[in-house]
Amino acid sequence: MGDQHAELDWRDQAIPVSTRFDDPYFSLENGLAETRHVFLAGNDLPARFAPGFHIAELGFGTGLNLLTAWMAWEQAGHTVPLTFTSFEAFPMTADEMARALAAFPEVARYADRLVTAWKEDKTLATLKGINACVILGDARETLAAESFAADAWFLDGFSPAKNPELWDASLMAQVSAHTTSSGTAATYTAAGFVRRNLADAGFSVARVPGFGRKRHMTTCFKAPA
Repeated sequence: MGDQHAELDWRDQAIPVSTRFDDPYFSLENGLAETRHVFLAGNDLPARFAPGFHIAELGFGTGLNLLTAWMAWEQAGHTVPLTFTSFEAFPMTADEMARALAAFPEVARYADRLVTAWKEDKTLATLKGINACVILGDARETLAAESFAADAWFLDGFSPAKNPELWDASLMAQVSAHTTSSGTAATYTAAGFVRRNLADAGFSVARVPGFGRKRHMTTCFKAPA
């Protein structure tokens, strides 16, 4: 998987769109607000933040979700670094990441640090201030090899209609297996097969109001065994 990379077009010269999956990386309205609505509020964050908190993510993309969570973590007054593990099969270049993140000046001081570390090592081994790791390759292969249990999941693959592999039943079962007993997950999609796969994996699933023009999204918590 080492030679795989993002294939991009740019909409309005600012918004990266995957040509492989024909899907934008973030909301055409306000990507930062969408991340806060879907992934932070969808996982009841920052209210649940506590020392040792671990966020895991399918689909690292531009890194915007990491930056948003990192800033929220520090604004909540935590001094021990947040743990953030993300899975990405098609990484973009550092220059592409910098171009995309320039749309969000609110997170600029975090973005600069991320882009510098990304340029040095795409696993983020050199990024200071957050305990971050990006695992490169197909999550259907790499997640099963990991032993962590996340407190919250950001499920942010491309559209299920265009990238169904990142939402299949076996991968959602692995997400569940890598979630704490009180853990949660959230995603922008309310596709029926995604919700069914999450429910079959052991999550209690709810359809809730989405961001902007998206009527619904999905939140879920790990049902007790």
